[in-house]
Amino acid sequence: MTLSTIFPVILSGGTGSRLWPLSRSLYPKQLLPLASDITMIQDTALRLTDGCFRRPLVISNEAHRFIVAQQLQEAGVEAMRIVLEPVGRNTAPACVVAALLLKKQDPDALMAVLPSDHVIRRPEGFMAAMTAAAVAAEAGHLVTFGMKPTGPETGYGYIVQGAVIGDGSFQVERFIEKPDKERATALLGQPGVHWNSGMFVFKAANFLDEVKHLRPEIYEGAVAALKGAKEDANFLHLDPVAFADIPSVSIDHAVMEHTARAAVVPADFGWSDVGSWSALWDISDKDDAGNVAIGDVLTQECHGSYLRADGMLVAGIGLTDMIVVATADAVLVADKKNAQDVRLIVDKLKEKKRTEGDLHCKVHRPWGYYQTVNFGNRFQVKQIMVLPGAQISLQMHHHRAEHWIVVEGTALITCDDNSFLLRENESTYIALGSKHRLENPGKVPLRLIEVQSGSYLGEDDIVRFVDAYGRV
Repeated sequence: MTLSTIFPVILSGGTGSRLWPLSRSLYPKQLLPLASDITMIQDTALRLTDGCFRRPLVISNEAHRFIVAQQLQEAGVEAMRIVLEPVGRNTAPACVVAALLLKKQDPDALMAVLPSDHVIRRPEGFMAAMTAAAVAAEAGHLVTFGMKPTGPETGYGYIVQGAVIGDGSFQVERFIEKPDKERATALLGQPGVHWNSGMFVFKAANFLDEVKHLRPEIYEGAVAALKGAKEDANFLHLDPVAFADIPSVSIDHAVMEHTARAAVVPADFGWSDVGSWSALWDISDKDDAGNVAIGDVLTQECHGSYLRADGMLVAGIGLTDMIVVATADAVLVADKKNAQDVRLIVDKLKEKKRTEGDLHCKVHRPWGYYQTVNFGNRFQVKQIMVLPGAQISLQMHHHRAEHWIVVEGTALITCDDNSFLLRENESTYIALGSKHRLENPGKVPLRLIEVQSGSYLGEDDIVRFVDAYGRV
């Protein structure tokens, strides 16, 4: 067989909370260039474009749809379709939806389920393992990849291999939940023990048969979510009510740990799920003292630490095995051994209804982005960038007025019944309650400063009348 018969499914619905403050729910780690000069989803998609795979089917969070589409386009990757989840339901429902779509297209479809936020350093090893997995999957097995352990990692599940199936593949004897340090250390001394990578290969029809048998409610919920789905260009919006009713469960817990068809392909191709700052330190280039320093960073007597500056100077003195990550609005300082606990800080942010767990100061939109520069009582200052040919929605606000000053490019302004152009160093005033729209008719990015004033300045004070991106 050839790998051109495999349909890749890229899962891009995660939030990457353990990589806060760089990764946030509305701009998570798969959309960031953490391990190379391109983003993680771009790296994943480009790994599948050497002629050995079909076009990828991408499963994404509804809130990320325009960013995902833009990043794939920038990478030169044409997705088969981008399926949008209205809410997160873990990996099992996403895989069932993908399998239903692929089986409809090809009753014998062989699918590879690949998270969008994994690093693979040796692509040739990945392809060799994929070939072995495809052979086992064609024989009826549901195949996962077992990664060679490099230490007593407590953030991964483990797989114990059983009898030989074929060249490079084995039955799964058992799955082991994320162990404590003592148990993980003991596992390393046993033969045939692997980290569970969260990547899978199976025939869509075989996987669906197992889901119908083991978790029929997930199967029926996915069928209903597709039946009520709506198409919009290359996006497929799953039915929000039907999909929200599906239990939130991983493919491991729902199927792999209970099926008699589970198989594992042991592999060692430089894999990491980049699940924490310590994992990112592991795979990054280091100086002679074992430090990773990214951005505007100065160190003095630091050892084995990860320091990252995003927009400000970070100076570290006398740090050992520490993590320091600074963004425009938040700073994380942690011991590397507590890297898995960063998600607990994100949970506290949500409990306190703070936005730093979800949003960066720079917020991406389908038309460009806005970035908060300053704010206070009854005022907020933003920098706005509108892409060439793009426009914000025709909208109005109940509680705020706005002043716009163009600093680069040309703006086409609509304000109530008037339309006019603004050029560099020109400004206009948008009164409270006025219907308005901002467009970039030029060929270079439009940048302006927006000064808001009013009794309430939240992003939910927007009434959209017309929107090119379907957000009305």
